[in-house]
Amino acid sequence: RIKAYESAGVDAIFLVGVQSREELETLANAVKLPIIIGGARAELQDKDYLARKGVRICLQGHQPFQAAVRATFETLKALRDGVSPAEIDNLASTDALLKVTREQDYRRWMEEFLKSN
Repeated sequence: RIKAYESAGVDAIFLVGVQSREELETLANAVKLPIIIGGARAELQDKDYLARKGVRICLQGHQPFQAAVRATFETLKALRDGVSPAEIDNLASTDALLKVTREQDYRRWMEEFLKSN
């Protein structure tokens, strides 16, 4: 099936359920496409090995989302329990917020938009 997708002209192949290096070897040898792996097992967490096999993205789970949910819950609970907003710690720095929100890009886009109208 992945050979058919390659023949159809897809840009990459997304593989879910790869269980072992042996399976990945077989799949990687079948195509020249960049590979994306969803839900890789511990055996497949060696980044150098994956790169050699043509894996360009390897999803590692939902831990970032779960950590964000926990942090949001704990912060809201603390505020509900009467903790002052100024006392909340473990917050992202201003620099980190500016980076992830792409503040400089946003300001540039806003200026370009306003100049064009």
